[in-house]
Amino acid sequence: MDESKIHKLDELIESFINYLIVECGLSRNTILSYSHDLQAFIKFLLSKNILDFQDVRPDTITSFIISEKQRSLSINSITREVVSIRMLFKFMLSERKLQRNPLASIASPKLWKRLPAVIPTYKIDKLLSNSDIKTKIGIRNNAILELLYATGARVSEVAAIQTDWINLEYGYMKCRGKGSKERIVPLGTKAIEAIQNYLNTARPKIKNSQNSTYLFLSKGGKPLRRENIWVIVKNCALKAGIKEHISPHMLRHSFATHLLENGADLRSVQEMLGHVNVSTTQIYTNVSKQHLKAVHRQFHPRE
Repeated sequence: MDESKIHKLDELIESFINYLIVECGLSRNTILSYSHDLQAFIKFLLSKNILDFQDVRPDTITSFIISEKQRSLSINSITREVVSIRMLFKFMLSERKLQRNPLASIASPKLWKRLPAVIPTYKIDKLLSNSDIKTKIGIRNNAILELLYATGARVSEVAAIQTDWINLEYGYMKCRGKGSKERIVPLGTKAIEAIQNYLNTARPKIKNSQNSTYLFLSKGGKPLRRENIWVIVKNCALKAGIKEHISPHMLRHSFATHLLENGADLRSVQEMLGHVNVSTTQIYTNVSKQHLKAVHRQFHPRE
């Protein structure tokens, strides 16, 4: 196999990834996803002895989709891979490294619409009211839970919060989302109280806390990672006697759904979640409709 041609494929991928970092300002996780998807595509091309993107045809893409389905990849993952490949070919066309787009006639696999899992309000109350606030770590965990549900912030956003991003006097928080885009999110009364308690009584007692700008710290004074927050939410749910799996993202889903159920307008929820397109937020209206149907079935006398 021609090593120089393989190297050329890798160089084009590297140029595309650099473009995403420098020009598009995408998040690290998104960049890693693109890189992972394109490496899978390159591996497939090499298995078919295709060493030049110019030789990719529409049936090559179709074969790739079929092969990914055969190795039991989910339709969501395959759709994401096709999006990544489509972006790569658009980039190469714009850079004049390609004369035609083999994906022009290829439609992405249809995504299965999955309604996001939502935690009922009585379980949210159970989770938040059973927090251990007798220890500094318990007070910290309580502040994390209250903030997650009060703002609908992503777990990565919560891990990245700096102390000066929080304004408890005016009740808002600065959030840095995907692509380093910033937004302002209101804080509820309970979240303000929990964060204030953490800042006053718990954080100063954490080792080396005075040397860190991050809001939430580990026992050793290091910034919490996303994985740490996942474990905190899981353990707090178990301690509250909630047997179902609960994640930080479920608190985000619940935040959006409960707002819409109580009359919030879609655009405001979109802004608070940091969604670029309102269509992404609209899935929560479907969850609200499912809730209304369930209530109707349960309580209407003619059901």
